[in-house]
Amino acid sequence: MLKLTYTEGSFYLECLSQSLEEWVTKRVILSLRVGQSLYLESSTASFLLPVNLSGVEKLKMEIQKGDGEIIDLSGCDAEYLEVTLRGSWLSQSCEDAVGVFVTTMSDRMEFFLHKLWQDSQVCASVISE
Repeated sequence: MLKLTYTEGSFYLECLSQSLEEWVTKRVILSLRVGQSLYLESSTASFLLPVNLSGVEKLKMEIQKGDGEIIDLSGCDAEYLEVTLRGSWLSQSCEDAVGVFVTTMSDRMEFFLHKLWQDSQVCASVISE
């Protein structure tokens, strides 16, 4: 399962070994126990990857082989590619931009996408230094 945590200023992508159903169930139970409202809906989430990142061409080929109904790629500009995932959005309210997005696809694709995202973070930190 891939989990994207969106905060006010950024987001973080994790690859978890838990099933989507197990994770959502635990999240619902936690919300009930602490008395926190929980909003859940089917949705999409997007993030950017640099087009020149090693592995982007392989990602395009892998999507054509399998997980095309869950993941889409589109060009943003000359430097970035937008990755759009279909899954579930969890937040405290329907208007909240801070929350967690979860989705599931083949283990191979999850690990590969997570690795690409990690590589893009390394590239971004090197550029900012």
